[in-house]
Amino acid sequence: NFHFDIESVVTNRTHISNFCPKSALPISFEMMFRVLALVAVLSLQNTVAWTFSPTNSRFTTSRNVLSPRVVSRSALHMALDYNDPVVAEEFGNVQMMDFDDVEAELFESGIPVPPMANDMDAKLMLVEVRLRKTGRMPGSAKKEEQTTFSSEYEKIMYQNPVFKEYIRALEERGDINSKNVAVEYVNDPKSAKVRYGEDYKSTIRDIERAMKAPPPVLTKSLSFSGFPANMGEMGCKMTLEAIGEIVSFECEESDDFPILTGTVEFEDIEDAKKAVEQYNGMDMGMGTALKLQSV
Repeated sequence: NFHFDIESVVTNRTHISNFCPKSALPISFEMMFRVLALVAVLSLQNTVAWTFSPTNSRFTTSRNVLSPRVVSRSALHMALDYNDPVVAEEFGNVQMMDFDDVEAELFESGIPVPPMANDMDAKLMLVEVRLRKTGRMPGSAKKEEQTTFSSEYEKIMYQNPVFKEYIRALEERGDINSKNVAVEYVNDPKSAKVRYGEDYKSTIRDIERAMKAPPPVLTKSLSFSGFPANMGEMGCKMTLEAIGEIVSFECEESDDFPILTGTVEFEDIEDAKKAVEQYNGMDMGMGTALKLQSV
């Protein structure tokens, strides 16, 4: 900080003339004193002081160290209606999670938890992320499902989030060769094994695991499609009840194929996971595979 000792200037008037040549002093001493005093005042006005706030262990700059420091915290803006039963259910699923688990799941979705966010802020963020990822965000238009694809690779990238994440990881680390093997393997497994079976054996194993991995189950509610229509609503319900207790069940026959489509809600999310693991992707002999996913 600039320090100007006015007293020393007043009591030692010869001090200035000692280090300034006479040719450089065309103005009077009084004028020089006024100039130096003005410089001192301006320097003090622009001095920035560092203060320490014990509330959040951070330093802050202040132009007036005597004035109280106001800490402003920007609120997390959430577009959630907690009177909505879908939102309330997801909040119940998240509420008992540890902060570390919440933070890890958000990070996997590419969303870091802000440093100032507390435990509840992070959980509210996760509720919204889960609702958006599963298309259950209140007020959001339901995305029309794609049914035609230019290749098997395009199809699996659309339908299998685990495989899509595997490809994204290859791209992030710049492993273009393994990605190319994956593309060829999905489109033509036999040819790809002949060409890459020796040099990329472990990569092909990873590709197969990603292709067969069930989609992530984030809720107790699932949509299903592909059970044969001749099972009937009661047969379909009994099949799913064999896995675990069901809270609600809706089913109807498709207009396009002789298959059943609908939704089911299990009492326990672990039962929902078992249903996806057991039936998702299963060939029921109707020309289509069973599809179960979170809703």
